[in-house]
Amino acid sequence: MTRLQTYNGKVVNKAMIMSYTKVLSGGYIVEGISNVNINEAKSHVSKALKKSIGLMDAIFMVVGIVIGSGIFFKTSSVFINAWNPFMGIMAWVIGGVITMASALTISEIATAIPETGGIFVYLKELYSERLAFLFGWVQSVIYVPSVTAALSIVFVTQATFFVPLSVANQRILAMGLILFLITINIISTKLGSKVQMFATVGKLIPIFIIIVFGLMSGSAGGVRAVTTVAKSSTGYAGFGAAILATLWAYDGWVGVTNIAGELKHPGKDLPKAIVVGLSLIIAIYILINTAIINVIPMDIVVQSQTPASDVAISLFGPSGGALIAAGIMISIFGALNGYLMTGVRIPYAMGCDGLFPYANKISKLSDNGGTPVNALIFEGLLACIYVLSGSFDLLTNLAMFMVWFFFIITVGGIFILRTKLKDMPRSYRVPLYPIVPLIGIAGGVYIIVSTVISDTTTAIFGLLITLTGLPVYSKLKKKA
Repeated sequence: MTRLQTYNGKVVNKAMIMSYTKVLSGGYIVEGISNVNINEAKSHVSKALKKSIGLMDAIFMVVGIVIGSGIFFKTSSVFINAWNPFMGIMAWVIGGVITMASALTISEIATAIPETGGIFVYLKELYSERLAFLFGWVQSVIYVPSVTAALSIVFVTQATFFVPLSVANQRILAMGLILFLITINIISTKLGSKVQMFATVGKLIPIFIIIVFGLMSGSAGGVRAVTTVAKSSTGYAGFGAAILATLWAYDGWVGVTNIAGELKHPGKDLPKAIVVGLSLIIAIYILINTAIINVIPMDIVVQSQTPASDVAISLFGPSGGALIAAGIMISIFGALNGYLMTGVRIPYAMGCDGLFPYANKISKLSDNGGTPVNALIFEGLLACIYVLSGSFDLLTNLAMFMVWFFFIITVGGIFILRTKLKDMPRSYRVPLYPIVPLIGIAGGVYIIVSTVISDTTTAIFGLLITLTGLPVYSKLKKKA
């Protein structure tokens, strides 16, 4: 019998562990050892990523990833689809409720299966390996690199506030930024998380300034307009498009589940980080959007590409606008770092399971930092290719449609988890079950249907890319 590392002085054997891989996170008995967690044992069979991330790191990661470009650049899209202040703010509220319901639900799944890889791992354990592969395929070849590319594009767009740049120079700078962040995260996950913390603090400063001065000094009547109930004339599909735009701004919280295997105390810290982080974000989004339309009339907001910067210039003049613009760049920088840091864990986890082309290479960890070096390089290079498209809205709309398609399935997995493992001890359970999961599912279905109606081309393109994963999966299984 081959000895591995031990838990509480007891030897855990690889063969015995692997015979229990069909069990989901529950207690099992190995040589008289009771209540050994299957995920903890499995982490000692493979190369383990370092457990270096604490609760505050995780909260900063949620806030830092989510509050990126969306709050500064999606305001126009939201109001142009909702068309009046009340319905625009309602879109932000409903987007937050849908996101929170999904997050509360997936948090229970994440604490029951606290492995690196996030939704990929949950789909594999609760549904099937094939479905998990399709999700991981979409995440690896579309979602992570397209979001990274979109964020780098808006970063350099904001940089033109300070330095005039040609289109070619903007793309070169965007790709250089991606490669710089890849290098940081290859050096150390801890270094990447510290960069995330400082960037998060930096981004909250301009947001706080806009909220306070916008609500106090604005004269466009946004606060009064928001409190006046008015029906949108754009219809259900238009309002759905407004909510979809908010979901880009709320997106990213699930990234912290991708690094669950690197949290020091995933069972306790993961749900706390998600709930605390998202609660802060929802409040911030409602307040800053109200402040924006309180300073600038909504008919001007819907025509602006940089509404937050326009508000800053209106409030503080060109010099104050420059300060806010710098804060916005810090915000986008932090979100970009967070997406890369968490997103690469999915192809890494797939590679560890032999479910990715060149699996041995994609699952390689760096010798010194213990980081998924080749996964970082792969996602970064793919993002650089997407930068050449130059289209922020196309990349974000495609990413959001596909991620919510799989979010719905993942949230539904809570019913499978509760059925199969109803007696399993948990450190966290989703409140108001089953109402909260059903809200998340209903909201996701509404987004999918409204996107198909209002942006059919994006929906078809996303589904076709997903289906290309099927022959790839079949080929990988034949080689196994």
